[in-house]
Amino acid sequence: MNGLIECIPNFSEGRNLDTINKLANIIKKNHGVMLLDYSYDYDHNRSVYTFVGKVETVEEVMFNLAKYAKDTIDLRSHQGIHPRMGAVDVIPFVALDNKLLDQTILMSKRLAKRIANDLNIPTYLYEKSAINSYHKNLQDLRSGQFEGLYEKQKDPKWHPDNGIGFNETAGVCAIGVRDPLIAYNIVLDNNDLDLAKRIASHLREANGGLPRLKALGLRLDSIQKVQISFNLCDYHKTGIMDVYNAVKEICIKQGINILYSELIGLMPLDSTKNVNFEEIKLKDFDLEKQVIENRIKNLERGKDEF
Repeated sequence: MNGLIECIPNFSEGRNLDTINKLANIIKKNHGVMLLDYSYDYDHNRSVYTFVGKVETVEEVMFNLAKYAKDTIDLRSHQGIHPRMGAVDVIPFVALDNKLLDQTILMSKRLAKRIANDLNIPTYLYEKSAINSYHKNLQDLRSGQFEGLYEKQKDPKWHPDNGIGFNETAGVCAIGVRDPLIAYNIVLDNNDLDLAKRIASHLREANGGLPRLKALGLRLDSIQKVQISFNLCDYHKTGIMDVYNAVKEICIKQGINILYSELIGLMPLDSTKNVNFEEIKLKDFDLEKQVIENRIKNLERGKDEF
């Protein structure tokens, strides 16, 4: 994947199909990038896109996406179960070519300034792009969500890195370069939100659980079930099977069944090693479309376009 970087923007819109598809079309119409995947969720009220390209092209496409989202998404009327602080909530970049890491970090900082200055959306720099140690962790930035920004920003350590305060409709945006991660959900055949939150709390690294694992317990009102939503921030240390087996062990003790699991976005090829896809009940999974290396190869060959 020489010369390519990956962008995985998350938008606070998972219900308006017109907006969701127009965001996808902004990516599709630019032949300098490849749209690998996009998905949306009604309960989360959130959509996630994955596209790759050269540094400069990805930057320009991402700016256009942010502009459209700012003009279209109003957080004052937004409701969803996923924590969020912006219409364009987070813009992560991954340098698929390690030689591009420094260049990608510089680009993320340039884009953050441009979004703040030209779109009036204050921005935070996180992960490898962070210039303020308090801003490095996305979970800390999102604490309090959009509704809590006014009170939170009274503390100088939570002032944005670019811009002042927050946009009254679009909030703020976190932008940064990070390592590849896997976004993975497990849905239980149960509607006990407290149970889901206890499982998430028990398994997340911050509470002494699995290494480099973040977790949230959420209720999916659309199907009257609960979900444990995971970010595997280093799949070499904690892989999908580790997470699934840990949840399965707890569920057996509680007499609860796992309904299914799902991948949000794509996963790297080396993370598929030792994964029993049938055992983990992975919903609608396609090895050719949801493994990043396979997806890029197929698109380069003119196959599997949306």
